[in-house]
Amino acid sequence: MSEYPSYPASSDPSASSAAAPARPRTIEISFWAFIASTVISLIGGILVFGNRDDLTNATRDASRQNGTGLTEAQIDAAVTIGLVVAVVIAVVIALLFLLFAFKLRAGRNWARIVLTVLTALQLLSVLVGQSTWVTYVSVLAALIGVVYSFLAPSSAYINSVKAVR
Repeated sequence: MSEYPSYPASSDPSASSAAAPARPRTIEISFWAFIASTVISLIGGILVFGNRDDLTNATRDASRQNGTGLTEAQIDAAVTIGLVVAVVIAVVIALLFLLFAFKLRAGRNWARIVLTVLTALQLLSVLVGQSTWVTYVSVLAALIGVVYSFLAPSSAYINSVKAVR
């Protein structure tokens, strides 16, 4: 007998793990639709900077109506802070959308659900608020992403990824 204890032979990890299922075209279309929606939304956020004068005038008018008596420096600072906060929020939301889109592409059902809920909220905000053509295009792209993510090949892919894990 040997001095060393015997252990069962290790199995080949590549043999025990099932092959990753092929990603269907519907998932790819959904992924790129969400990417397009995110990029379009970021472009819309950048275009807000072109409306700085309008925002400044609206803040000035609101200050007069409310009798707050803000100085021009205070109004300018308020507009700048508002724009910076809006950009930071837009970037964080865009990064989350990108994360969820990549997770959907990897076959994660939870990402599909989160993207559906976020798209519904985005659509709701368009229906009740003032929107621009950029917002409409972004929502349309996200809706396309949701629809394609729930088509039969996409659902089969997500289910097969779940079965492999």
